[in-house]
Amino acid sequence: MTDGEIARVLNSEQGNAVKTIKGPVRVLAGAGTGKTRVITFRIAHMIDEGIDPKNILGMTFTNKAAREMKERLGSLVDPDKADKVTIGTFHSFCGKVLRKEIKRLHYLPNFSIIDDSDQNGLIRQAAAALGYAKNEVPVPLVKNYISNMKNKLCFPKQAKKLADHDENHENLRFARVYAEYQNLLESQNVVDFDDMLLLVHEIFDKFPEVLKKYQNLYKYLLVDEYQDTNDVQFAIIEQLTKEHHNLCVVGDDDQSIYGWRGANISNILDFDKKFPDVKPIKLEQNYRSTSKILKAANLVIGKNSKRHGKNLWSGQGEGENLIVVKTPAAEDEADFIADYIAQVMGDNPSRSYNDFAVLYRSNHLSRQIELALRKTSIPYRMVGGQEFFKRKEIKDAVAYLKILANPKDDQSLLRVLNLPPRGLGKKVVDTLKKYKAASFQPFTFIIGEEVCLKKFSRKAAKSARDFCGCLDKYRKVFSPPGDIAMKVKDFLSDIGYLDGLQRIYKDHAESLKRRENVYEFISAIAEYEKKCASAMNLQDYLESYALMEENDKVEEQTEDSGGVTLTTIHAAKGLEYPYILQVAMETNIFPHRRSVTDGSVDEELRLFYVSLTRAKEQFVISYSTSRMDKGVERNQFPSEFIKYLPEDIVDVCTPEDLIKTMEKGEMLKGFEAIQAMLDN
Repeated sequence: MTDGEIARVLNSEQGNAVKTIKGPVRVLAGAGTGKTRVITFRIAHMIDEGIDPKNILGMTFTNKAAREMKERLGSLVDPDKADKVTIGTFHSFCGKVLRKEIKRLHYLPNFSIIDDSDQNGLIRQAAAALGYAKNEVPVPLVKNYISNMKNKLCFPKQAKKLADHDENHENLRFARVYAEYQNLLESQNVVDFDDMLLLVHEIFDKFPEVLKKYQNLYKYLLVDEYQDTNDVQFAIIEQLTKEHHNLCVVGDDDQSIYGWRGANISNILDFDKKFPDVKPIKLEQNYRSTSKILKAANLVIGKNSKRHGKNLWSGQGEGENLIVVKTPAAEDEADFIADYIAQVMGDNPSRSYNDFAVLYRSNHLSRQIELALRKTSIPYRMVGGQEFFKRKEIKDAVAYLKILANPKDDQSLLRVLNLPPRGLGKKVVDTLKKYKAASFQPFTFIIGEEVCLKKFSRKAAKSARDFCGCLDKYRKVFSPPGDIAMKVKDFLSDIGYLDGLQRIYKDHAESLKRRENVYEFISAIAEYEKKCASAMNLQDYLESYALMEENDKVEEQTEDSGGVTLTTIHAAKGLEYPYILQVAMETNIFPHRRSVTDGSVDEELRLFYVSLTRAKEQFVISYSTSRMDKGVERNQFPSEFIKYLPEDIVDVCTPEDLIKTMEKGEMLKGFEAIQAMLDN
């Protein structure tokens, strides 16, 4: 890829980022400035310059982004060379490292990755083992504590030392539970999502020869969405690049909205302190939004002081004014949203419902919008509802597969041991726990031992033998790779799960529906197999399943359906729509009341900036003067963020004015009214 070719398809700043290969580079890529194009062109240019594709590692945060990069790269260079570049999420990269290296930490390579529900169960188990009552260790708080500790590179011993000097006695309890929880993970050969990062860092730290191997393999590292990295991710990046210093990070501090899950914005703000010889590059030409939308976005985000200055500009034209709509109540707001969409669709036959997205700060705000859209027969799709892969029958099927892949996975065995009922209930489980306490062996080993079987009833002993026999048979069946979907179908049938759904769900129609869902799950495995370049094994599929993000799961269910998108702003990041309708812009909703008390209003403002920059053509804000809260009607006030918008490009109106004529002459002098409400 010559300089002339780069200049033809990229602007000067993009071209500069693509052609700077050696040393640390920080690319501040504003919203809609083409960062994915820059990353893929940069990799293509590196290959054209003679760099071995195997020496290039690209890391991002979503499977969708990784897929998009791979597809674009395949269209720019020889597909065989593109395939040799490693591009994936942090977790997928760490998963590959752990499969090869985790034995150094006394795990087995066939470890399982636990999900939220299994994690909750293990925390409860750990707390009970330590003699704590349920109210002493609330699971959500403990889980958040453990995640925070791991993201800060704190193992249980370090967490205990910190807690010993902490006046908050709750943290001491949490630290003890953390230690016991970690023991349970190791004994069952399972890891949680935070472990996948923490254990890789530990291996690199304790075994320099392993780190050296990966440093020599990955001599060029690119990190997308760098503003979302946490402490442990930064530590891994630092380890990998310590030898060659060829690091390119691409991100936008103004779109750092994940502090609540550990993202550390200082990683991008203070990048030059860690890498003083960095080459800084800014991308400010926006290819998505109109100039008026960008003017509003620039002014809004300019209220934050801790940021790298950027001024987004566009060649898309001035565009329409932004609109702020005041409604009397939440139901009226929802009706307005439906009426507005219907009116735009009626006036523009070329428009599609897919052109609209309704954004909200929290999921519960979608209820009234859903009702209004149904009432007016407007199709919509939810992002973040109960996904197909979260259904109980699917998680049960996956638990069966986990036992095959990892015989030490006690949590999965307990989940399905008596599902469907096979006479292996509480008494059997109590016996297993007693023998486990004495032998320290996994349940799958104990349940097949004669000394244990003798303690069961005759019926239970036969069921246990049949159960173990089926597991042993299918471990051999699954041993050679390939045909995973058909093997799964046969296994779930032979183990009694498929036919047993009728006994689990007594209602016949319900059991048939659940059965169809399991068959759909098997079809999903078959579709995944088709996409794989080579025959995969069961462990490969289970890892891909575990690392599937929520949005990936939603997409599979909604990509063929049209309709207005309803989503939180967090879930909308990275997406774009011609029309964005931001609802419930009210005090204590957006910014969220919690942000005021914990000092994270800056992040809320960045979230508003993200919302603004999703819009390509029109941005509409709505707020209500009353809303039900916990069953009580409460007066509401417009968000203080609204007053940050430039008055000269914002029209403020009521639903009646907007829906009736859409004429600016009838717009209210609304900024004065909003300011008066905020001042009162």
